[in-house]
Amino acid sequence: MKSRLPKEYQNSNASMNQMVRKAQKMQEDITRVQEELEAKEFTKQVGGGALELVMTGDKKLKSVTLKPEVVDPDDIEMLQDLIISGVNEIIQEIEDYGAEEMEKVTGGVSMPGLF
Repeated sequence: MKSRLPKEYQNSNASMNQMVRKAQKMQEDITRVQEELEAKEFTKQVGGGALELVMTGDKKLKSVTLKPEVVDPDDIEMLQDLIISGVNEIIQEIEDYGAEEMEKVTGGVSMPGLF
């Protein structure tokens, strides 16, 4: 005797293949977004432009530019605070940008470990 599957299960291979293709496409898009993010440069100015930082999307600091008037030997703490603030702000900007771009690819589906 030959058994028959209900209609909703008859095309399960086709729908499974379609899901696999969609998952592969999403993985390719995620890889592309990650590569684009790593190559992108972010610039952040803080302290009214007294400090400018340039960092890549993979969080490698490329340059730090200080205006001479911000370098006060009697106020090193202010300069240290300015650098810390700038680095934290640019890292947050990179993370926010990466999360937004990834959400476009994943449609808001959480992908633990990616970002």
